[in-house]
Parts: sequence; structure tokens; C-alpha cells
Amino acid sequence: MLSVCCFLLLTPQESLSRYGKTYLLPDKARMGKRKTSVRKRTVSPIYNEVLRYKIEKMVLLIQKLSLSVWHNDPLGRNSFLGEMEVDLAGWDWRNNKLNWYMLKPRVSPVGCQEAKSRGSAKGGLEYIPEPVSGRKTPPSGEVHIWVKDTKDLPQLRPSGVDSFVKCYVLPDTSKKSYQNTRIVKRDSNPVFNHTIVYDGFHTEDLKDACVELTVWDHEKLTNHFLGGIRLGLGTGSSYGIAVDWMDSTQEEVAFWQEMMTTANEWIEASLPLRSLAGKRKLK
Repeated sequence: MLSVCCFLLLTPQESLSRYGKTYLLPDKARMGKRKTSVRKRTVSPIYNEVLRYKIEKMVLLIQKLSLSVWHNDPLGRNSFLGEMEVDLAGWDWRNNKLNWYMLKPRVSPVGCQEAKSRGSAKGGLEYIPEPVSGRKTPPSGEVHIWVKDTKDLPQLRPSGVDSFVKCYVLPDTSKKSYQNTRIVKRDSNPVFNHTIVYDGFHTEDLKDACVELTVWDHEKLTNHFLGGIRLGLGTGSSYGIAVDWMDSTQEEVAFWQEMMTTANEWIEASLPLRSLAGKRKLK
């Protein structure tokens, strides 16, 4: 059992409502988040709260504790104030004293260093356009997605990773859109060799759609997010509406564009897995 004691003292220029938030990295799934209560109208909030994680000691030694402080906005637009990280591999577990740490500016979650640490995914895409004529042929086109394998996945347990890949074609997040591969057990370089087919695509839909592939570590009680990719044009909007998931990197955009301009042919690529804002929760 890991207990994190939060005794926070802040001195910004204005009085705000503040709370603390913790994660165990590299897993930043919602199930791994813990929060303190909100302290209002004080420049020196004291929490005196214990945030608990039930986790094996061996797993804990390969993770980092992330603690961040936020301003609580009643309208929901919470503001980041600062964060710190503790590498638990070097933590002195006999230490019962309070430790003070300087809060630092936020580090970009999509940096190259983090992308490498999450591993990579290899696969292919093929677009089959809608037929020009013919009553017996399908009325629309298809996108074929080949999930071949992933490499160098983060090790969350000493026994290895039990991983699988789930897929959505956004903006559709319904059960009809969701598909997944089989689970490959105890392997940091799992081979899935799984093909996913989505129909109902017209050529003009490709500029507003986005294929979201996410890799998960499977456990009985919850699944842990390991990393993902988003294949689309990365325009920030879909069908004229601003969305956070249309955020493809240059490599991901290039892969999607090549598929759009090379109809009826498989194209392959290996892309780094990364953190994803607003990723779908697995039920």
C-alpha cells in the first residue's frame, strides 16, 4: 500500500481555490488519479490528507509519483499552477519525515522523450473508395486498418504486459465504432496481426475522420493506458466543430494523407506511441 501525504504551502500573488492531484507514471489513466479536497480563499492552503494506492511494491519501483497543484474554477476551467515528480525507484521507504519540493512548470506531454518511452506501433492502412456505378455494389467506401505489432511497451509489472489494441473511428464513439484485438500476454513486443474494417466512408469524409488506436495493459479490475496514435489530418476540427482529438502529429498526418492519395493499395508505417488528450475510456 502506497500512502502519499500532501502538505502543500503555496504563495502566489492572488488568493485562489486550490487542490492537489496525483498520478503514478507512466500510467496516467483516470483510474490512477487521486485528488485532495479544495481549499478556498487562502494563499497558504494546508491539506493534511493521505491519498492511497493499492499496488505491488515491485510495480511501484518502476514508476514515478507525479503531484500537481491546480486552481479550482467553478465553471470547470481549472488552471495548472505547478507540478513535481518523485522517482520511486530511489525513494527511501524508511523516511517518515515531511519533504518539501519546488513546484515546476508543466512539461509538454507529447515530447519526443515521452513518445520513445511508450514504444511504437506498426501497421497499415488501405482505402477502398465507393464504386462509381452498379446497384449490387456497396454504396460507400471502406477503410481497412492492419494492426501488425507494437514494440518496447512500458513495463507496469515485473511479470510483463498483457496488452491489446482498441480502435475507434472518430467522431463516432458508439459501440458500432469500437473494435479491439486479442490480448497478448506477458510480452513487451506483442504481435497482433489483426485487420479491422470500417465501411460507410465517402471520400469527402476522410478529411473529417480520425482513426484512434490505443494500446492498453489488461488487468482484471482495470485496464491501464500505455500509449496511442491518431491518424487524421490534424486540423483541430471535424465537420466544422473544434475537437481535441484531431491532433495528429506530422508523421500521423503524412500516413493518413498517403492513404487518401493511394486508393486500393496497402501502405505501412511504424509510428511512436504517445499520450492522448481526451482518449476514450474503456468500459
